[in-house]
Amino acid sequence: MIIGAHAIVYSKDGDADRAFLRDVLGFPHVDAGGGWLVFRLPPAEVAVHPSDENDVHELYLMTDDVEALVASLRARGFDTTPISQQGWGLLTHVTLPGGGKLGIYEPRHARPPQKKARARSKGRARKSTAQGRRRKTALRRGRSRSP
Repeated sequence: MIIGAHAIVYSKDGDADRAFLRDVLGFPHVDAGGGWLVFRLPPAEVAVHPSDENDVHELYLMTDDVEALVASLRARGFDTTPISQQGWGLLTHVTLPGGGKLGIYEPRHARPPQKKARARSKGRARKSTAQGRRRKTALRRGRSRSP
């Protein structure tokens, strides 16, 4: 079962680009050891485009307001390309501190629906195992659940 995707951005200055993802874009992260940061990305989608070659892959981040994001990036000193209208959305590229470019777009195409995850109440502690067993026994005997 596929549980997610792991994208890799190659960079001439990995530390600076990791700092950009952490400090500028604010992606949650963990230190996988020795300062090697792994970032949680927002929900993703994948598309397959025709090509004359295999093994060519691209990474684009999506936003719901590309103009506001560009203004924010520029205010923080990051260069972006002019926003261009594509049939599928509004596109720009930001120049990363390591010199590479990262595509960012505001989609205009139909999007696959997100599967809603079951939310757990953050404020409620998990019932103890004994409490859980008592509740299951009571339910089997036809008693109502207690809070």
